[in-house]
Amino acid sequence: MRHRTISTVAGVATVTLLAVAVAPPSNAVTVRHPVKTITVATEGTYAPFTFHDASNKLTGYDVEVFNAVAKKAGYKVKWQETTWDGIFAGLDAKRWDAIANEVTIRPDRIAKYDITLPYTISNYAIVTRAADTRVKTATDIKGLTTAQSATSSFADLAKQYGADVQTVEGFTQAIALLQLGRVDATLNDSLAVLDYLRNNRDAGVKIAAQFGDASRQGFVFRKGSGYLSGFNKALRALVTNGTIAKLGEKYFGRDVSK
Repeated sequence: MRHRTISTVAGVATVTLLAVAVAPPSNAVTVRHPVKTITVATEGTYAPFTFHDASNKLTGYDVEVFNAVAKKAGYKVKWQETTWDGIFAGLDAKRWDAIANEVTIRPDRIAKYDITLPYTISNYAIVTRAADTRVKTATDIKGLTTAQSATSSFADLAKQYGADVQTVEGFTQAIALLQLGRVDATLNDSLAVLDYLRNNRDAGVKIAAQFGDASRQGFVFRKGSGYLSGFNKALRALVTNGTIAKLGEKYFGRDVSK
């Protein structure tokens, strides 16, 4: 009888100790995994897609769209500003994880990088000085000098149509050279040019011609980086719920994603 009592007591003590060991303390803190951060490169000088507002805050259509998509996909965003001509080299060198800068989706880029579904659709514009009447179609730039970023699709287009290309860092510099009479024209995204003209009515330049099938722009990641699926899923969701359309309305007065 005594041995049974001792065994029973020992068993109860063992169970009690196990319970204490397993049960969390009353003041235990739930551990949460930190939200991952993705570093994204952009120019910051290409309004209305990526620029600084009156308070010097980085903003723009591309910036806001990427922020929204990244949040939906479960990421915090760290922005890194750079020049266009170094933006792909920086991605290749892993200085950043993505590019958000109106990157045109092209076969050569698809072969090398992971690119999302398009979030912008536009066409091409040729900008000249307001008094210049030489350019009415794309073929008219043959023999003229245009100012373009060296690695942009617009530089390739200018060369295809027979123009001599003078290399610049971005759209702002191209317009400055055009105004000074040092180049004859510059090619760029029609939406960017329309926004520039709306905000710079006395710039002395005009859209002389628009051409080309609609070009589509996407966010870019290194091939196989693992970001593409989650960002595409988030982008589809924001297109469906109207978020992307609202951002288009904010910057362009219409949905530019389709």
